Amino acid sequence: MKAQYLPLAMTLNAGENVTYDVYFKWGILMSRAGEGQLTFSPSMYKGKRASKYRLTFRTSKFFDSIYKMRDTIECYYSPDYALLYSSKHTNEGGYYLIDELTFSYREQEQTCVHSRRYTPEKVKIDTLLSVTSGYAFDMLGTLFFLRTLDWKHLKAGDVFPSTVVTGKDLIQVSYRYTGDEVVERDGISYRTHHFFIDIYDSAFSQSKSAAEVWVGNDGNHLPIKVRSKLKIGYAEIHYKTSGQLKAPLSSRMEN
Repeated sequence: MKAQYLPLAMTLNAGENVTYDVYFKWGILMSRAGEGQLTFSPSMYKGKRASKYRLTFRTSKFFDSIYKMRDTIECYYSPDYALLYSSKHTNEGGYYLIDELTFSYREQEQTCVHSRRYTPEKVKIDTLLSVTSGYAFDMLGTLFFLRTLDWKHLKAGDVFPSTVVTGKDLIQVSYRYTGDEVVERDGISYRTHHFFIDIYDSAFSQSKSAAEVWVGNDGNHLPIKVRSKLKIGYAEIHYKTSGQLKAPLSSRMEN
């Protein structure tokens, strides 16, 4: 399992839960679209001890009338933090879709992924994929990876490449660290580490700097803000509240 050993500089606290506000922007309009929640908890996977990293998203009442979304992504990790399994349940506008990724590891840094995508009516994708070098995750797993990095050794210009598995595709993603930044919202500022994300996929309007993430500079490494460019406008995620964190939220500064 050597290919997926994370450069683990910190671990998340069991019971951690974080809430986010999600906004969509079209032109000059910036509307609150819904709420997301990240949780980390002890779990079991195939009868063995594991950890579960879970993201849920639900649209607000206003957006429900336009396009109702209820999405859930779950990642299961081994005790040494190798990604074992990921599932995404998409419930959007009455359309229900499930994506499952099962990860296994071989010598010589090879990651094998069994990818299944299906609706209640039929199987759309059932294929085996292979990543011959580097890290391989689902999209939520890449966020988990960022949180485990060793802040003490980060330098502006550092690049962290990985492969994101989605459906039958292997998407190349790179995180580029630019340095420290202060993020401000609603009269509260946060000291953060800023990363640009290069995503080489046609769903994004441009591959370079397709997204950005600001990670809190304290012992929790919480995502404070995420911005993703879309073909029309962009989405933003902003930290709202949290509970059962590993360390004090010392990145927060009252203005």
